[in-house]
Amino acid sequence: MTSVDAQLQSLQRELQAKEQALSDFTYTVSHDLKANLRHIKAYLGILREEMGEALQAEWLGYLNVVDSAAHKMQQQIDGLVTLAQIDRQSMTTDVLPMAAIIGEVRKSLVELQTGRRIEWQIAPDFPALLGDSSMVRQVWQHLLHNALKFTRSREVANITLGWQRDEHGQCWCFVQDNGEGFHASQSGKLFKVFQKLHGGDEGLGLGLAFTRKLVERQGGQVKAQALPERGSWFGFSLPSGN
Repeated sequence: MTSVDAQLQSLQRELQAKEQALSDFTYTVSHDLKANLRHIKAYLGILREEMGEALQAEWLGYLNVVDSAAHKMQQQIDGLVTLAQIDRQSMTTDVLPMAAIIGEVRKSLVELQTGRRIEWQIAPDFPALLGDSSMVRQVWQHLLHNALKFTRSREVANITLGWQRDEHGQCWCFVQDNGEGFHASQSGKLFKVFQKLHGGDEGLGLGLAFTRKLVERQGGQVKAQALPERGSWFGFSLPSGN
């Protein structure tokens, strides 16, 4: 056996070990943790039923808080499982029809746009980029959802979808808005699990983590820039199709 063959076998064993660890993690999260949550919710139901009218409003409020926390934890667990499975999703790499993808995503977010004044600026000339159209659609979905959500307080929301090349010639697609923005100190953790742009945000803090994972799965990178109350800029890179 040559040294190259030995290295390949070692890398294959390492990959198999990591895949097994991921499988074990996914099973534990989706099965064991969910089982504990089911017990919590079941006993909450028993308490409500047994106490009946004797349950004081104050104690009912406590039970409702616990029930709400259990429901949120259920959503977080589901999100973690989905996040862990991204690396195992099948992927088809093609030249992306970016204009069509963006159009579909905007239509899917119509509820967040109803009754609002939104000025869209969308680049007509996205370059040829390579990626999985389904995954890229999800990336735009997360970024546009955030842009629409965090410009709700603006009389007129300005949302720009465009692209630019950096000093290395790498192409970045981006979403820029005039929304609430965030402190520069937050930029390093925004794409991590359960991190939120704002403390009062009702979301789970998973959208940008999904964005990062989906982009990295396709060989790209993500980054963000903003200032408080002066809008934000979220970008992702993809391999060139030229």
